[in-house]
Amino acid sequence: MRTLIRAFDRFLCQRYGVFEFDDGLDCILRLQTPRAAHPVCLDDGTLVQRGDPVLMLHFWNERMPPIGPDGADLVWAIRFQRMLLASLRSTARWLAAQPDLAGVRAVGAVTVLVGPDDERGGLLGRMGMQAIPYRNPLGSFGEFWESFYSWALMWAYNPASLHHRHLLTMRQREFWISAEAFEARYGPASVRTLVRHSQ
Repeated sequence: MRTLIRAFDRFLCQRYGVFEFDDGLDCILRLQTPRAAHPVCLDDGTLVQRGDPVLMLHFWNERMPPIGPDGADLVWAIRFQRMLLASLRSTARWLAAQPDLAGVRAVGAVTVLVGPDDERGGLLGRMGMQAIPYRNPLGSFGEFWESFYSWALMWAYNPASLHHRHLLTMRQREFWISAEAFEARYGPASVRTLVRHSQ
């Protein structure tokens, strides 16, 4: 069954244009360059209209650090944060090198990794991304099946991640950051500033 789920995941990635952009071992993200499915109004004043070009982040299931049988601990959390930060910086470098994507308005993600009761958006919120409610076009029916598929992926790739998670309470959430803020936070210029300030 796990083999079937993994094969279906690969099929969906190809079907919806989710691609690998960095083969470094620390990269845990894949990317997609769709059009915005709905308007998004960000706290910094950026307004993404439906149909605007956006960059979507997808966790690379095969690269996610494995969780031990007792669930996620501090060591795992530190490793995951380090890998995510490296992946975001790699994404910013990749985006800056794509002149055909200069019109991208925002960078987004949809995930169940942050609980619906975490108002600040967990780690993604601390990394500058704004959490907003997720709404599937098919309503609660579509949201249930998306959550079920996310549950199946977690079971197939990292089953220990399901500790304390229940299918019926899993919910997707959207996270967004404007392209300008993303570049300022994770682009090459931000790394140079960090190095200069540390000297």
